[in-house]
Amino acid sequence: MLRQLFRRSDPRETMTPLYATIVAEARVPGWYLEGVPDTTDGRFDMVASVLSLVLLRLERDDTDTRQAQALLAETFVDDMDGALRQMGIGDLMVGKHVGRMMGALGGRLSAFKAALAGQGDLAAAIRRNIFRDEATPDAAVIAVEARLRALAGRIDAAALPDVLAGRIA
Repeated sequence: MLRQLFRRSDPRETMTPLYATIVAEARVPGWYLEGVPDTTDGRFDMVASVLSLVLLRLERDDTDTRQAQALLAETFVDDMDGALRQMGIGDLMVGKHVGRMMGALGGRLSAFKAALAGQGDLAAAIRRNIFRDEATPDAAVIAVEARLRALAGRIDAAALPDVLAGRIA
């Protein structure tokens, strides 16, 4: 009872509905039916890709969304840290893995931002960041690109309060 009285709320809790929506979208079977590898890496790639689209939407908003972006990134780090620990990665290695994951997220953000602004090639970004430069049929890349563009459109069309509440798709 005392713990409940003196418990401080974690500001990242405000991002729980949005992050849950991001993960749910990344787990939609259609991504994997289109050719995204249904592996741990493939699932990470889709979470990072959907998260990137949401972060880019927040970045483009007219209001100051830096705190929301930071909290969402921290929520992602917490989730990845927990997932790595569940997979049996030891404490000494978790930080290195999370660092690489954040680097992958940053690379995806840059590539998707440029491509969605017409200054880069989204198909090339998908080959590099989702299919990891492995031989992939063009049809799979085209299908994933179409799905990502459609999702980005829905996220961009949503009002900021809806995005922050996890109503993006």
